[in-house]
Amino acid sequence: MFTNKNETMKKSETTASVNMIGAGTIITGDIISKGDIRIDGILRGSVNTEGKVVLGHEGMIEGDVICKDADISGTIKAKITVSQLLSLKTSAKLNGDIITNKLSIEPGAAFSGSCSMGAVIKDLNDAGKINKKTA
Repeated sequence: MFTNKNETMKKSETTASVNMIGAGTIITGDIISKGDIRIDGILRGSVNTEGKVVLGHEGMIEGDVICKDADISGTIKAKITVSQLLSLKTSAKLNGDIITNKLSIEPGAAFSGSCSMGAVIKDLNDAGKINKKTA
């Protein structure tokens, strides 16, 4: 019946947040987020988010990616784990393994590695629960 407006606003802000790493920016370290993230620069580390990862045309990630959805136009040099849809755009270059529920690859995208789809999502969800417990 009685709610604290500040607590309600804080909850909606954390889930609706969009983080951005601009072009020309280089970050070394891991990123953990509850919201979406767009990377147009270079990240030398892993990304773990409950939201969507968008990797711009000039963007690069040199570390593991764990997320709900992903639109990749740049370069990834590591394993990517996506619980819903992974979309590799025409300019995407992925050198690593893919674990996803659904995969979309546009003509021109380059992928080198192994791919596991569909039934592995149950295992993926269980792994996500383990990661939350250790965090």
